[in-house]
Amino acid sequence: MSGDESEYRIARFRDRLAREDVAELGVRVEVRGAAVLLTGTLPTADRRDEVLRIADAELIGMPVHADLLIACADPPDRPEELP
Repeated sequence: MSGDESEYRIARFRDRLAREDVAELGVRVEVRGAAVLLTGTLPTADRRDEVLRIADAELIGMPVHADLLIACADPPDRPEELP
């Protein structure tokens, strides 16, 4: 795969993340050698799965490494105890 084709596919992936329902602008897409690294924090595991599904579709044949965290927005299950 040529460098120009890789750059085009990565740009198309970034655009798709920005405009689709997933619209996760907090996901960073970096090129590391021949691989693509996805980093960031997402609100739910479903959102992470959707980002990875889009990456699989757009970046076929390119190694993708994901370091995507899920933000825990659940309320605490017990009151905080202060000393």
